[in-house]
Amino acid sequence: MAGIEPDLVRAMPLHAVTEVYGEQGLRLRLALECERLPATKRSTVDDALRLAGELHANDRRTREPYVNHLLRTTIRVLHYYRVDDADVLAAALLHDAVEDHAPELAGRPGGDCTPDDIEQALAELARRFNPRVAQLVAAVTNPLPEPGVNRHEQYREHVAHSLNAHPWARVIKASDFTDNGVGLIYTLPHRQNTLARKYRPLVPVLKELVGRADTPLADDVKAHIQTQLDLAGRRMDAILGA
Repeated sequence: MAGIEPDLVRAMPLHAVTEVYGEQGLRLRLALECERLPATKRSTVDDALRLAGELHANDRRTREPYVNHLLRTTIRVLHYYRVDDADVLAAALLHDAVEDHAPELAGRPGGDCTPDDIEQALAELARRFNPRVAQLVAAVTNPLPEPGVNRHEQYREHVAHSLNAHPWARVIKASDFTDNGVGLIYTLPHRQNTLARKYRPLVPVLKELVGRADTPLADDVKAHIQTQLDLAGRRMDAILGA
């Protein structure tokens, strides 16, 4: 990519890549990280990135394109967590696809999402990739809001329950949560307090889940994630205290 030095991008923290080079820098960083993968795995990642880019093309995340979040989540899994499982990487890129764009995946124009849309969207992911990718995305997809239930409480209960049964989904959620939690300071100020109240109670839950023996990560990677989760907690406490 013109004007971007690959060796520098490879060495920079992910949010620094975002600030300096934006989406193109993150796309380059993912491509560089994928160079060590076999061609079949790179093809799966490329297909997932293409679909994620199409689905989230018009989505924004505060100051940036939404796809930046998906790229950082996946790069973190590949580089910092040392996971080269193509299904996990594809699911990381698509982890918000069903939650945000189930109708489009189900083959109809966007609009209010229904349980049938979610079922069909997951079936489409299974068709395009394989059932395991669909199952991983399902495990990190928030359920539709229930009337009379606080949506933040519903979110936290779902995360704890779903990840209990899906060790590989914990890997994706740990990276997703790190991007959301540690990166909360990059969010627009008027959103920080609401998101900190949403995410802060999940820090100890995720620390316990990541630390379990059946979570498929090396011990030093688990320790790194625990450190990141602690940092997220301190930043949320500072936001809430302010």
